[in-house]
Amino acid sequence: MTAFHDLHRSGLLILPNAWDGASAALMRSLGAKAIATTSAGCAWSLGWPDGDVLPTERAVQMCADVVRAAQGVPVSVDFEGGYSDDPAEVAATAQQLVEAGAQGINIEDGGGSPELLAAKIAAIRAAVGGALFINARCDVWLRGVGEAETRVAEALRRGAIYQAAGADGLFTPGLTDAAGIAELTGGTDMPVNLLAYPGLPGAAELERLGVRRLSAGSGLASAAYGRTAALAKDFLQDGASEPMGDGALSWGEMNALMP
Repeated sequence: MTAFHDLHRSGLLILPNAWDGASAALMRSLGAKAIATTSAGCAWSLGWPDGDVLPTERAVQMCADVVRAAQGVPVSVDFEGGYSDDPAEVAATAQQLVEAGAQGINIEDGGGSPELLAAKIAAIRAAVGGALFINARCDVWLRGVGEAETRVAEALRRGAIYQAAGADGLFTPGLTDAAGIAELTGGTDMPVNLLAYPGLPGAAELERLGVRRLSAGSGLASAAYGRTAALAKDFLQDGASEPMGDGALSWGEMNALMP
């Protein structure tokens, strides 16, 4: 087991999601206990769309960049669907992520079958052993699978399949209501991970409900790009300099964060 595993044993692990080395260094400086990546933010930062299309060599290099900037803080990589439907190929790429320093991954079922994700998880576990924390992402809420009242049961069904294949945690982005959260955490012995989302209870309530991990997802990257868009729009219109200094970190502050 790794330090990253240990962070899921009690309390609520709040995970900020980095999208490059600089954002990882910033989050480390703010005291993050662990850092995750956001597939969307990482893809955007490299000029690619999100959605399992980033070349695997770029994903592995991004992992190495974030691990270097994290300076010993555990890093978990958003592995999307593994960038392949071939479990052997997925496992080979996961091995590269481990070699690059990842202590955890998220891997999602997306629009595929639970059985396919289970096969990928089993192949990864066989390739890398028990040290890697495998967080199985169940997309029944994001994809609107079935009726709303059946989704917790479906997530628990899928979670059991993923756990049997070797998953360590269950990630259910889009679940926000307290009753559903309590039903989910009460129905599995895997640490449950939720995504920061409108309507989600606060950290103290989530911990009380039994949630063990809360991820920012692409929210921080989207906010940063939104702020950049607003500043760039003003700059392009009238060359305004002053707004760029509002809340900005100085050159020296940013440079000092880099390893």
